[in-house]
Amino acid sequence: MAASAIPVVDFQKYGLNVTDPKSVTGDVLETTAKEIYDAFSTTGFLYLINHGMGEKEVNDMFSVSKSFFDKPVEEKKRCARIPAEHGDHGWIALESESLNPKRKVGDLKEAFNFTPGHDGLWPEEPVEFESTFVSFHADCTRLTERILDVLSIGLKLQDRYYLRECHNLMGKKGGATTLRSLYYPALSGSMKPGQVRCGEHSDYGTMTLLFQDDTGGLEVVNTDGVYVPATPIPGAIIVNIGDMMQRWTADQLKGTKHRVLIPEAEVKKRQSRQSIAFFVNPNNDTMIKCLDGSDKYEPISSEDYLNYRFSVTYE
Repeated sequence: MAASAIPVVDFQKYGLNVTDPKSVTGDVLETTAKEIYDAFSTTGFLYLINHGMGEKEVNDMFSVSKSFFDKPVEEKKRCARIPAEHGDHGWIALESESLNPKRKVGDLKEAFNFTPGHDGLWPEEPVEFESTFVSFHADCTRLTERILDVLSIGLKLQDRYYLRECHNLMGKKGGATTLRSLYYPALSGSMKPGQVRCGEHSDYGTMTLLFQDDTGGLEVVNTDGVYVPATPIPGAIIVNIGDMMQRWTADQLKGTKHRVLIPEAEVKKRQSRQSIAFFVNPNNDTMIKCLDGSDKYEPISSEDYLNYRFSVTYE
């Protein structure tokens, strides 16, 4: 599953470049829907091209994020994540998460999360930080709605807009879809035994849109069970399935494990790395019940499932 082995899906027929998506009939999207379904049911990952997200908007997100992450820790603490007050919103310090709890040490990354309807404190500088996050979240939401429409067709659901409706609170209170900007600082000195930049894990929710810089480092489990590089493709968004969607589809679609290790090359260790993840989750009150009617998994609300997964990550 090198760059050529992760499927590349052209989304031009239904991307943000299409001004009226309702004018696109389902039969026009059948080929794209099959490509997306085939990718998600085998590798769980794909590269999305011709999606309509602007290069400038992506670069602006990386730029304002880097300006914030470069600030002293004491400044960043002023807008730290406080779950009891603001849910998942805010800054998450270096080594405070362990996405693979078996490693017993925190990941060498920090992050800033934004979930509309649950947001709390924002940094004062850079001044455009909040507006950039709000605008980017809105763009990702619009693209996600279209991916969900095509995925509904691929899953052969009767209603093309079924999954979209289950996520119609992505930018509002009652939704848990989160925009996360991630920063992996340049490394110096020795690391703790077993420490990595991002531990082995599969994502929790419906799916994830991932924007990478050109540094590389993401590795994905291929169909043979081996970790291989997910090499950045300029302009492409990586989209992958989360565990909740695997459960929802009774294992038709695959939540695939991925990680970011410590680079072996010294020159790579001295480079920082950035990525932006848009974690798509259904409305909190959506019941995750097997779409095929098999009852392979017991129904559970989206909110309860996510709370369980977060409790393990931050314990």
